[in-house]
Amino acid sequence: MKNFKIALCLLMLGALASCSKKDKVVVSVPLYSVGKPVSSSAPLSGTIKGTMTANTTYTISGDVTINAGDTLLIQQGVTVKVMNGSNFIVNGILLSEGSKSAPIEIEDPSKTKTTGASNAATDPAYVGGWGGIYCNVSCPLLVLKWTHLDFGGAALVAPPFTGPSTGDQYIVYWQNPTGLFIMEDSWIYGGPDDAIRFYGGTINMMRNTLEKCGGTGGDGFNAKGGTQGNMAYNLIIGGATNGTKSANDPGTQANQTQIAMYNNTYVNGGYRNSGTYGARSGSIEVENNSRALAYNNLIVDCNFGVRIAGGNNVTAKVYLADTLSHATGPITQTAYGYNFYYVDNVAQADQIVPTNIAQAVVTHPQATGVPNMAALVGPTYTFGFAYDGTSLVGKNNPMFVNYPLPNANFATQASVDGFNFHLQPGSPAVGIGYTGFSPITTTQNGTIKVDPIFGSTEITPPGKDAGCYQSNGSGNQH
Repeated sequence: MKNFKIALCLLMLGALASCSKKDKVVVSVPLYSVGKPVSSSAPLSGTIKGTMTANTTYTISGDVTINAGDTLLIQQGVTVKVMNGSNFIVNGILLSEGSKSAPIEIEDPSKTKTTGASNAATDPAYVGGWGGIYCNVSCPLLVLKWTHLDFGGAALVAPPFTGPSTGDQYIVYWQNPTGLFIMEDSWIYGGPDDAIRFYGGTINMMRNTLEKCGGTGGDGFNAKGGTQGNMAYNLIIGGATNGTKSANDPGTQANQTQIAMYNNTYVNGGYRNSGTYGARSGSIEVENNSRALAYNNLIVDCNFGVRIAGGNNVTAKVYLADTLSHATGPITQTAYGYNFYYVDNVAQADQIVPTNIAQAVVTHPQATGVPNMAALVGPTYTFGFAYDGTSLVGKNNPMFVNYPLPNANFATQASVDGFNFHLQPGSPAVGIGYTGFSPITTTQNGTIKVDPIFGSTEITPPGKDAGCYQSNGSGNQH
């Protein structure tokens, strides 16, 4: 027996010695899990917690509720088919942790995506299929990574808690003033109203793609109620109204809405808004006593450029943005510049610097962007006045890898389809960005945590190229 043990040890040592450096053993890291696995054997409704396990298909037949103190984790590769206009009611924590190779799909299986021309009357994207993700003030953390949210926005039948209203049609509703909401590398397709409505807390919306958001109105990311954080490296195409917006209503919260909006690409925004022309934007809107930064954005064939509201028009419901200097807060003063514009008609060209059509604006022409609007309108220009932008039509083509410009279909092309919005080498949008500021990492509401599970994968700093795709491969990964 002794000789046998010695022989066995020698055999094991020999086997180890025979492994070269090329033969390193790769031990896969198990996926993070929480509590018990959620069964997929029957449609789900009611209280839910635990882990939806990787690469499994689940069906939800009625509203599901995550209780305060509980967590629902969705692992990579999961498909969630949501029926009957059902919602996620989040009183606890929801973690949707997809990956680039195995994203998560939350969808209404009765609906199919369409390509090409899109309008609110006939495209099923604007009707609403499943409901939304409604987060209560008790929800401390919502994380959406590499997650598809397709065909959401069914009208809310009854508010599950104080905040949302009957008939709301948001994909995500967020309202914890001290909570953290992370959405990165994800997609939203379709929705009748705002894709996401924020009321407070700390947010980091990075490297996402939004298509067909809003039927006859509604924004992509609409931050209100003291929300603070970043909206960066997002591709937003065919939104009904604003791609990103900051506002401070209601004004009862302790802190002020402050959003850094940088290195986003906005395409064909603002053409399904049935409201008064000029009462809403088509790219970036800063209004109602909020502060914002708007740098390095690529804005193509949108109804309006970066708009800083300057009036108190009750009909338009747009109120004066905060442009004053402050000593506190992550953004001490609203600032904007180094943005790149391409337009295909005179109406768009005449609103690169938005004018006083529906209500007063205080958007100053900038010399740092493309085109140089300060030079075009001249030193005597007063913000809000009309100007002639005819000479800008068709100029400064950003040279997308695969998207035709000029494009007469800007008002109806609202989805990415097979197009590629990366920049070609030699694009005039390369290298025009401003990198002399930092993204928001700490707000008056909390801190943006960097964590592979419970926070952001990274807080991507400003890039040197205009738009969400950077020539060095950083930025949006879709």
